[in-house]
Amino acid sequence: MISFNIFGHPNILSTHKNTIEFTKDSHLTRKGDCIIGIKADFKPDKLKKLVTKYSKLKIIIKIDSEKEELIAYTNNSFNDEYEIVIRKSEFASKRTFGIRADKAAKDLNRKLVELLKIPEAIGKVEIIGLE
Repeated sequence: MISFNIFGHPNILSTHKNTIEFTKDSHLTRKGDCIIGIKADFKPDKLKKLVTKYSKLKIIIKIDSEKEELIAYTNNSFNDEYEIVIRKSEFASKRTFGIRADKAAKDLNRKLVELLKIPEAIGKVEIIGLE
């Protein structure tokens, strides 16, 4: 298991129908409707180890008392230093960490999303290898 922090931003919309994204960027425009956390402090080398060791992952997003879980399959060609993209589709690029996810940004717990719109909000993402 690995974990990292994400931070809130007023422009978090979480309305994209196919993807979820975490980014290390510190700014966000309203065009980034799949981004649900900025200033993510993940370590790319740890993520790369997960995608080579496991084929299926559970991703847990928590903030305060709100929580969301999703399942995705790994993309072995993930190799990005700044972004983690999780997709419902099978499209894979170097930014794609997970494919065939059971949820996209629009499917997430709306109370969690509202908390992530607060600039001072700090959320936690845990990724657990399943198989």
